Amino acid sequence: MSRINKNVVLALLTLTSSAFLLFQLYYYKHYLSTRNGAGLSKSKGSRIGFDSTQWRAVKKFIMLTSNQNVPVFLIDPLILELINKNFEQVKNTSQGSISQCTFFCVPRDFTAFALQYHLWKNEEGWFRIAENMGFQCLKIESKDPRLDGIDSLSGTEIPLHYICKLAAHAIHLVVFHERSGNYLWHGHLRLKEHIDRKFVPFRKLQFGRYPGAFDRPELQQVTVDGLEVLIPKDPMHFVEEVPHSRFIECRYKEARAFFQYLDDNTVEAMAFRKSAKELLQLAAKTLNKLGVPFWLSSGTCLGWYRQCNIIPYSKDVDLGIFIQDYKSDIILAFQDAGLPLKHKFGKVEDSLELSFQGKDDVKLDIFFFYEETDHMWNGGTQAKTGKKFKYLFPKFTLCWTEFVDMKVHVPCETLEYIEANYGKTWKIPVKTWDWKRSPPNVQPNGIWPISEWDEVIQLY
Repeated sequence: MSRINKNVVLALLTLTSSAFLLFQLYYYKHYLSTRNGAGLSKSKGSRIGFDSTQWRAVKKFIMLTSNQNVPVFLIDPLILELINKNFEQVKNTSQGSISQCTFFCVPRDFTAFALQYHLWKNEEGWFRIAENMGFQCLKIESKDPRLDGIDSLSGTEIPLHYICKLAAHAIHLVVFHERSGNYLWHGHLRLKEHIDRKFVPFRKLQFGRYPGAFDRPELQQVTVDGLEVLIPKDPMHFVEEVPHSRFIECRYKEARAFFQYLDDNTVEAMAFRKSAKELLQLAAKTLNKLGVPFWLSSGTCLGWYRQCNIIPYSKDVDLGIFIQDYKSDIILAFQDAGLPLKHKFGKVEDSLELSFQGKDDVKLDIFFFYEETDHMWNGGTQAKTGKKFKYLFPKFTLCWTEFVDMKVHVPCETLEYIEANYGKTWKIPVKTWDWKRSPPNVQPNGIWPISEWDEVIQLY
């Protein structure tokens, strides 16, 4: 009987204690939390988001690169765009003063950084330390495309990309290489057979689907989510470059083979190439200052594609510009640069063509391209007769390339562009060329009315 009484008493005490505990919890939730709600919320939220996988991975990566003096900078388009929109907030934030993870905690699979390879001093040591810190790292290498065709060097591999994974987040480190045109280049992320395709979702990478070229960015240090990072001084300029960064190489191997049989190193040829290069550099500087995009066209494009150089017997430099990019002050800009107008044919609405006189009797021809539903075209005009001609091209987009130590545009669909203009036999040099009859893509386009000749046929 006494044992039963003890059990009953013990049960009653347990129930009483539980009831009292529930009362305390209720009191705390509905009274104290209401009374001190603002302060508690502030205290609890002081580190909102800082336990996210993304932030932890970025923090560890920045610690690693900082300790090893690896000069990385942020190139992630999503984060750079967010930083740009909130730049005043970022600029006025000091390290450790933030209460919420705003940028690096945005849900995503990758965070992209870059480095300039010539500034990297301890590549192998960094790689080992990264793995010791818990990163699983993948190194992507490939041959330097500029050495293609040089037997003793063509097998030399250079680092192009690193992907370092920590838990569920990965850092994509894009390796930028300096090019002679004072720009930065990165290679194609091409997976070799032994690489695990499930290591990360490679298709979601924003860099590496194709080689890319970028202006060399000026960098600044900022504090982002409590972490000190370098970013481009003009974040949006870099972000806007990304979708238009595709780069295609000159065909170095084919060019070297071409020059084995048809190299022209006469004094006249070398003098022309020098003058043409200087004219192209001056034209590019003038158009870039105006903000007018252009590309290598006609014989200049053929020279780039066939022999990675200027065709010495072409006697001019040819550029293409979309008519929608025409600016009314373009003639004045070239004249101010020391290139007087030689002729102006056509008008903005139809078949516009400009020619400027460079030094040493080398001229600059600019052809304006018009877009139709299924093709593009540029016009030509015969001054003596007023006859009009039209040169048809399949539609094309623009890619960057390197030509005579410059970063310039060419049609991405280069072969189709050249075959339209020069036919299937474009590999064979032709020194006699009739612009009205030789191109396979030329067709008659009527005659300018005599009443318009003063406007559409201007010779200087």
